[in-house]
Amino acid sequence: MAEEAPKTSPSPPQEEAVLHVEQVRVTDVDEKEHSTTAIVENEKETEKEHVVEDEKKEEEASVAANENNAGEDSKACDDEKVPESGSFKEESTKVSELAETEKKALQELKTLIQTALNNREFSAPKEEKPAVESDVAEEKKKEEEEKEAEKNHLIEEKKDSSEEKEAAAEVKEATTTAEALSSSVDDDEAKTVEAIEETVVAVSSTTEAEELAPKKEEECSPLLAPEEVSIWGVPLLADERTDVILLKFLRARDFRVKEAFTMIKNTIKWRKEFKIDELLEQEEEDNIFINTMDFEKAVYMHGYDKEGHPVCYNIYGEFQNKELYKKAFSDEEKRERFLKWRIRLLERSIRKLDFWPGGISTIVQVNDLKNSPGPAKWELRQATKQAVQLLQDNYPEFVAKQVFINVPWWYLAVNRMISPFLTQRTKSKFVFAGPSKTAETLLRYIAAEQLSVKYGGLSKDGEFGNNDAVTEITVRPAAKHSVEFPVTENCVLSWEMRVIGWDISYGAEFVPNSEGSYTVIIQKARKVAPSEEPVLCNSFKIGEPGKVVLTIENQSSKKKKLLYRLKTKPE
Repeated sequence: MAEEAPKTSPSPPQEEAVLHVEQVRVTDVDEKEHSTTAIVENEKETEKEHVVEDEKKEEEASVAANENNAGEDSKACDDEKVPESGSFKEESTKVSELAETEKKALQELKTLIQTALNNREFSAPKEEKPAVESDVAEEKKKEEEEKEAEKNHLIEEKKDSSEEKEAAAEVKEATTTAEALSSSVDDDEAKTVEAIEETVVAVSSTTEAEELAPKKEEECSPLLAPEEVSIWGVPLLADERTDVILLKFLRARDFRVKEAFTMIKNTIKWRKEFKIDELLEQEEEDNIFINTMDFEKAVYMHGYDKEGHPVCYNIYGEFQNKELYKKAFSDEEKRERFLKWRIRLLERSIRKLDFWPGGISTIVQVNDLKNSPGPAKWELRQATKQAVQLLQDNYPEFVAKQVFINVPWWYLAVNRMISPFLTQRTKSKFVFAGPSKTAETLLRYIAAEQLSVKYGGLSKDGEFGNNDAVTEITVRPAAKHSVEFPVTENCVLSWEMRVIGWDISYGAEFVPNSEGSYTVIIQKARKVAPSEEPVLCNSFKIGEPGKVVLTIENQSSKKKKLLYRLKTKPE
């Protein structure tokens, strides 16, 4: 099915009384094409710095505070100023696209990890010989040295005694008995010296043999194989996915290799202590997660952004429910249980990411601050602080963008206080939107078919799914816009549509191609108020060639965003 959508024209002057009529003609509807092609406006995203002049900050805070406290109408909401930042661009995960210094740092880190794996440093501390063994060896060596000294002393004593006897023999030369005695003593002395020397040689040989024995045993003993360590389901140094994992740690530490290596070792140690693998295997019916189904109202994954990142929603307003708040944060044990449940949800989401170079390996966080309990809740602040620290230390570079919606004035004040302590890289990932800009901001990053009805999209249970593309068109102030769906064969045409904020007039009709046929009114033109159902669904059975025409008349002074999609079924 082909579509033709007009480009948005400048708004007409206020004085102009004549309504502008625009048409979009959609041709060739058949069974093979069940969705429309999404028309996304060309947008120019302006980069805004978080650190601006004090006067501008005060002005923004003042406007936001007035909106929150006074509950101004939609006109005031349109004029609010909330700081935004869309300047962050994800870095490449392909090694070939890295700078030379980054390639070098990556290679150095891989070398450190390989050495650690070879030495089995991740699984256990380095094994050292017990102090007892070394003490025994030293004592044994000392004993051997003492024995050798004693033997040398004996040899010297024997030599001295023999010299004295020789002198006495020379003095006494007169008798044959003295000569015989001298000769006998000489023989005994020689034998004694020879025996002592043999003993010394034998002891020395034994000592050398004992020293060489451990070396030979070391040489003969088989080397331990390098250990295998996995993180987020990726075995380290097994394939190219390791590069993507290691780049996360390097970027978190500004490519300081030793700091990145220390961070990896600490993360692996924490994962073992926290028992991540066991946590992933536990189900809701396990004791630790009994009665945690309500947590899914506060934190859940839903859909993808326009770049393919999974989107995680954190709905802080749900904790206004006293029962849920008590169940999650009333004491240390419950806070620990909630944290484990939250980590398990994150781990399961991470396991679905693509860690191959060029793949999607990050997520988008949407933080809804509507009716948030605020900073007065001590337990919530403690749990949040603990979770943030844990995520910073053990899940580096997993967030592509942080989108804060329905932002109250007090949050902007807190953000300005902590902003100077954040890096520019971190701040560039933040996007803020007040209550009146929430839908517009989310649709900038998330396609309407992936965005829930609650936040301005069309994603919901029903006939259409998240894969049925949505067309987005901007209707100018004081303008009439019509969309045509030509049909050439008998079928049932279904469509759903919404206008953000409504407050427009809507009608639908079927116009046959035959000149003798009459136009059929499907929906009589009527004004749709903002309080009505956010999404209008309809269908029409077509028995002859013709076209279905939807007409939207915007009589307000504001532009409106129209979202619609359709599909056909054979009769």
